[in-house]
Amino acid sequence: MSPQKIRVAVIGGGLVGLSTALCITESLPQCLVTVISEKFSPNTTGDVAAGCLIPHTYPDTPLHQQKDWFKETFDYLFKIANSPEAAEAGVNLLSGFKRNGGFVQTRKVDNIWQLYGSFDVVMNCSGLGSRDLIGDLTVYPVRGQVLEVHAPWLTHFIRDGDGNTYIYPGITGVTLGGTKEKNDWRLSPDAETRKDILERCCDLEPSLHGVFVIQDKVGLRPTRLAVRVEKEILAKNGQQLPVIHNFGHGGGGFSIHWGTAKAATELLQDLIPSMTNASAKSKL
Repeated sequence: MSPQKIRVAVIGGGLVGLSTALCITESLPQCLVTVISEKFSPNTTGDVAAGCLIPHTYPDTPLHQQKDWFKETFDYLFKIANSPEAAEAGVNLLSGFKRNGGFVQTRKVDNIWQLYGSFDVVMNCSGLGSRDLIGDLTVYPVRGQVLEVHAPWLTHFIRDGDGNTYIYPGITGVTLGGTKEKNDWRLSPDAETRKDILERCCDLEPSLHGVFVIQDKVGLRPTRLAVRVEKEILAKNGQQLPVIHNFGHGGGGFSIHWGTAKAATELLQDLIPSMTNASAKSKL
């Protein structure tokens, strides 16, 4: 008889959640992974972001750890960019996750204990949702507004000194940005902000004057002073639920997503022996 698989729930269908789910399915075949989220691409914060690989700073995360996460992510993306699948890269991670045997549920988790009994361990990649889900009020939104424009003549990335104004060519259009508005929960585009972004980007690249705007985008970056990648054992009425957190990446999710996914997966791997022993004892 084959051993029973560890049932893993990943809360969050954004870049961090799907990266974590994919990393687990690739690294730990003894795990059966289900991603649970209200929203998936193209309705996530990651779909708003331009996705440029630039180091970000987390004041309360050790610098060596940040460097390791960035390097692991860079190496991972560089390998993809130089592979035969490079032309298809960037669609999203969901197809690869499903191909590895993962499952998806589109629903909201209001209480993490709703998953107890159905899953053996929970990976919390809920970003700003962690405020309500686990009561972590140290994570807060930094609002970002950008424009996607039709400017196929632009093929180089342009960015000013402080990074507040940027022009990033992409597959479907060129992203113009941006804003960093702390504790601003607004998800609707602001007309004055749009005008300001256009003016700043036209100063950097005059050929953008009169450019056609495809769409306005707004996203809320889930920001903390330190990215939270750690294990926690929740206890309630004599019951225990292992939870591994991976959230609080702010505007740097694209730059360290694979590094933190690997770190979270390693924490899960460390848990598996004790969970397997507990399961074996319960059958005796």
